[in-house]
Amino acid sequence: MSYYVYILYSEVQDKYYIGSTQDVTERLVRHNSGKEKYTSKYIPWNLVLSLEKETRSEAYQLEIKIKILTEKSF
Repeated sequence: MSYYVYILYSEVQDKYYIGSTQDVTERLVRHNSGKEKYTSKYIPWNLVLSLEKETRSEAYQLEIKIKILTEKSF
């Protein structure tokens, strides 16, 4: 089963969120329904990027790399 790294953007608050999941569509729904504590403050979210990886470990490692690289930008 594939895993995905995704980047969301809140235009209202000019904020980005980076995460990983097996189901990007379901995660976006959860973020926009207020079920995720951190992201509920910045609804609505738009999907900016989704990258597919073969394993959960690969997806998580990429998520961390993106967060480190963009830490000062976001």
